[in-house]
Amino acid sequence: MTRHIPRKRFGQHFLVDSFIIDRIVQLIRPQPGQALVEIGPGLGALTKPVLSFCERLTVVEIDRDLAARLRQQPQLEVLESDVLKVDFRALSQARQQRLRIIGNLPYNISTPILFHLLPAADAVIDQHFMLQKEVVDRMVASPCTKNYGRLSVMLQWRYEMDNMLDVPPESFDPPPRVDSAVVRMVPRGQPARCSVELLSELVAAAFSQRRKLLRHTLGQWLQARGATMAFDLQRRAEEVPVSEYVNLALACEGAAAA
Repeated sequence: MTRHIPRKRFGQHFLVDSFIIDRIVQLIRPQPGQALVEIGPGLGALTKPVLSFCERLTVVEIDRDLAARLRQQPQLEVLESDVLKVDFRALSQARQQRLRIIGNLPYNISTPILFHLLPAADAVIDQHFMLQKEVVDRMVASPCTKNYGRLSVMLQWRYEMDNMLDVPPESFDPPPRVDSAVVRMVPRGQPARCSVELLSELVAAAFSQRRKLLRHTLGQWLQARGATMAFDLQRRAEEVPVSEYVNLALACEGAAAA
């Protein structure tokens, strides 16, 4: 089989470190009968050891050459597609069970993928992703820290998350110019049922100028909507915990419906 040349447009960096691969599989703990989905299987470094623990795996691969290679393995269901066009809720319904999603996400579109998966969180058991470490740091950041921002709020509203493993560049071929990390994301059982779109818009407004007080950013957004809520705008966006942003979004929804 000819050697595959990594394609920059797909952000391809293939995991080659067997020790790291074993650690990731141990973290995932795949089991027979589970509806496992891998995003960006590439050359199958994670795919093959995961398959040794389960009888079936669905993989999402945009590269047609890699998809053709993967189809040679009968245990794989290969979806040759842009992951941002995959309906994960429909996949869950087709399997008649919730999904376990894994993958070494392409770093150039990792945040769009995370937001694409957000509305389907209730159809998911857990997610284990390799990401740029800087992104993982932002995902799990606490309020009043430099990494706390829109990504932190949007994901922590819906998931419990932990940085499980740091991965150096030399674990990949070709090595990326950044450090990587593996994050575990477990959907919360009973999250506040607010609109994803509204919360996203609200949080984007709050962090649009993160060094300014919220009365200059979020305050203007609330005023434009005619919303008058008891909310302390004499803070910066990074000082507000996730629960307060969610409660404010719920209050905006309630005011709009009244």
